[in-house]
Amino acid sequence: MLVTAHILIVDDETPIRRFLRVALEAEGYAVSEAATAHEAVASAARHAPAAMILDLGLPDADGVTVIEKLREWSHLPVLVLSVRSDDVGKIAALDAGAQDYVTKPFSTGELLARLRGLLRDHAREAAPASLKLGPLEIDVADHRAVLEGENLNLTRKEFDLLWLLASHAGRLVTHDMILKAIWGPAHAEDSQYLRVYIRHLRSKLGDDAANPRWIFTEPGIGYRLADR
Repeated sequence: MLVTAHILIVDDETPIRRFLRVALEAEGYAVSEAATAHEAVASAARHAPAAMILDLGLPDADGVTVIEKLREWSHLPVLVLSVRSDDVGKIAALDAGAQDYVTKPFSTGELLARLRGLLRDHAREAAPASLKLGPLEIDVADHRAVLEGENLNLTRKEFDLLWLLASHAGRLVTHDMILKAIWGPAHAEDSQYLRVYIRHLRSKLGDDAANPRWIFTEPGIGYRLADR
């Protein structure tokens, strides 16, 4: 079977690691394992995996700490797998730099689908600065967005916001991540400011907040652009 990518599993429970290894190897992935935060960072540096599946409840440090340490030197995609289902835990992991979050117990099908999406997003980010999502085409070099053949008249900030969401299409992007990336750390708390820009962007996309086609709201957390 063709090996598609190398995945690092980080979980202190041996049965979970064993289960994930079997599921991933059945799909053609190469797998390595770590049981602690220290081992996770060391293995990421040594093996340069394509992605990490990370449990937050590790014996020597919280998984969020692992993400923060990784982000000091790596853009390694991280899929969090945790029993923590509260919004606070999700937001902390996503803001630290995780790309997605799956709550235990989980279905194997969903986990594999999320992993494929995460790897696809990462490959897209490394590709030339243009995207096509169904009828929506975005080109960074030309600062141009076209929907169904019609140019969208976007301001610089509106374009940057659309590009950020499109770069993570199908994935949740938190308020904090958006505000820091586009307006800088000084605006990290200006969620009302962001809502205004989202409203403008929706209007230009012909989107309806009550019945969205493109921009979906995760109340109190962030936004998700449809992956077409």
